Amino acid sequence: MSNIEMIPVVSSNIESIGYDDSNQRVLVKFLNGTIYAYIGVPIHEFENLRDAPSLGSYLHRNYKNIYPYERVE
Repeated sequence: MSNIEMIPVVSSNIESIGYDDSNQRVLVKFLNGTIYAYIGVPIHEFENLRDAPSLGSYLHRNYKNIYPYERVE
């Protein structure tokens, strides 16, 4: 996981996001320090999240209940 570049974001809930191209995983680090990995996410969907006006809303609408995820930290 340490080889994944995390991009700081402006959000009331999310600290940073990152994309693992080789495994199609999106990492989301929340302000409370927890990190979740969403699995099987295509690059364009990560770019949509990165560019969304509200990352939290976009994540809730387009990731939860769509992509499997796990808490990694």
